[in-house]
Amino acid sequence: MLTDSQLIREIKDGRVECYAELIKRYEKRILAFIVHMLNNTNLDHIAEDLCQETFYKAYRSLHSFRDVEASFSTWLYTIARNSVLSELRKSRNSEIYLEDSKVDPTATWERLPEYELLRSEREKLVRLAIENLPEKQRFAIILREYEDKDYKEIADVLNSTVSSVKSLLFRARSSIKSQLESYISDARMEEVKGMSSP
Repeated sequence: MLTDSQLIREIKDGRVECYAELIKRYEKRILAFIVHMLNNTNLDHIAEDLCQETFYKAYRSLHSFRDVEASFSTWLYTIARNSVLSELRKSRNSEIYLEDSKVDPTATWERLPEYELLRSEREKLVRLAIENLPEKQRFAIILREYEDKDYKEIADVLNSTVSSVKSLLFRARSSIKSQLESYISDARMEEVKGMSSP
């Protein structure tokens, strides 16, 4: 199987059909990244469009890509990030609505087990906490926790240094923890009340 660099050389030499293989390799990951970035906005419906736009922009600029400077996947994430930021800036004039929940619409709250309710609520709160982070912290935490990128890759995507990324991640995690502290302490209080009741 050809490496990304070999495929890119083939494409640059005129075998444009090789680009389909690059799309196949990265489409799911780039789409998942974009979906995470658009979470809790009224723009999640355009995630697939932004994914296609990312691959289109990458193809148009492939002649300028140099794999000695960054890996193809890091370059793609950078393009995806810029596309998302552009859309978020465009939408700032209109209101961004928070999603009510990610629960399956066919299931009613009454039919869901208590554990599922709690887990869904916790996930929703974590998503909201991430959404409240400053832009760079939000990108860093999503790339690290959801996309499993290492510090160097995150630094490349954010056009930053590894030490800055570590600092961003530390601040992001601290912020998420402090945002969730009141929920966690409230939940513990409810548990204690439940245990003390006859």
